[in-house]
Amino acid sequence: MLSTNPFYELSTFISPSIMQGYVILMVLLVIGGTILDMLHKHSAQYFFENAKRAQKDAKRTLSGGEKASLAMQTVVNEVLTSSEFKRARRRISHLFTMYGFVIFVVSTAVLIFGYATVADAGIWPVLWHLGALMLCFGGYWFWFFIRVDVAAEGVKWYNFNGRGDIFIVGLITMPTFALLWSATLGGGSLNMLFFVLFIACSTVLFGSVFWSKFAHMFFKPAAAYQKKCLMADGSRENLPADYDLTDPAVQAKFPDIPEYMGTNPPNMGPGINAEPPSHY
Repeated sequence: MLSTNPFYELSTFISPSIMQGYVILMVLLVIGGTILDMLHKHSAQYFFENAKRAQKDAKRTLSGGEKASLAMQTVVNEVLTSSEFKRARRRISHLFTMYGFVIFVVSTAVLIFGYATVADAGIWPVLWHLGALMLCFGGYWFWFFIRVDVAAEGVKWYNFNGRGDIFIVGLITMPTFALLWSATLGGGSLNMLFFVLFIACSTVLFGSVFWSKFAHMFFKPAAAYQKKCLMADGSRENLPADYDLTDPAVQAKFPDIPEYMGTNPPNMGPGINAEPPSHY
C-alpha cells in the first residue's frame, strides 16, 4: 500500500488534467481566502503601521547582519521547531501536524503533476502516505487530548464549534479519507465513497480559509520576525523595559511598587507555564 501511487489508479477514469486543474483551484482558493482575511481583519495594514511606529521609537538601527541573524532565528525557532510552544505535548503534536501537512501536500502535487500516469513514482507514494499518517497522528492527538475546550473546559470531543473547528476538522479528515481511499483501491463503490469524501474534505479545508486559522501560517513568521526586531532595536512595541523590582532606583522611579508590592516584591511565578489547564 505505502508504495502504491493512488493517482495512477485514479487516472484510468479521471484525466490528469482534471486532477491538475483541481490542485490549481485549491491554490487559488487559499490565495483568495488569505487576501480576504487580510482585508477583513486589516492584519497587513496593522503590520505595516506597527512597523512604522516602531521605527520612530527605535533606539538604534539594526545592521543587515543583525536582521539576517534574527530572520534565521525566526526560521529555526518559530517555523522549523515551533519553540514558542512551551509544553512538549503541544509542540510535538504541532510539529507532526505541520510537517505531515507539508509532506502530504507537496507529494500530492508531485504525484499529480509528475506521476499521474506512471505506476512507479519512486519514493513519492511513500512520502504521500507517510505525510498523511503524520498529519492524522498530530491532528487527532490535538483534537482528543489538547484542544483548549477539551483540556480546560471539559467540552466533549464530539462537540463541533462551527467555523471555529472547521480548520482542524478538515485537516484531520482529509488525510484520513485519503488513506482509506488508498487502502481500498480496487474496492469498487467503497473505494469511490472514500475518494469522494477525501475530495470533499480537501475542498472544505482549502475553501474555508477565510473562516479558519489557515491564513495565520503566513503571518506567524512575519510577526515573530518583526517582534524580534522591535526588541533588538529598543522600540519594544511601547512596552516598558524589564526592571528588577527589588532595585531601590527602580522603586524610586516607580513609587507604587513598594506601596502595593512591598520593598521585596515576590516572584510572580511561571504564569502560563505553571500547570496544564484542567480546572473544569
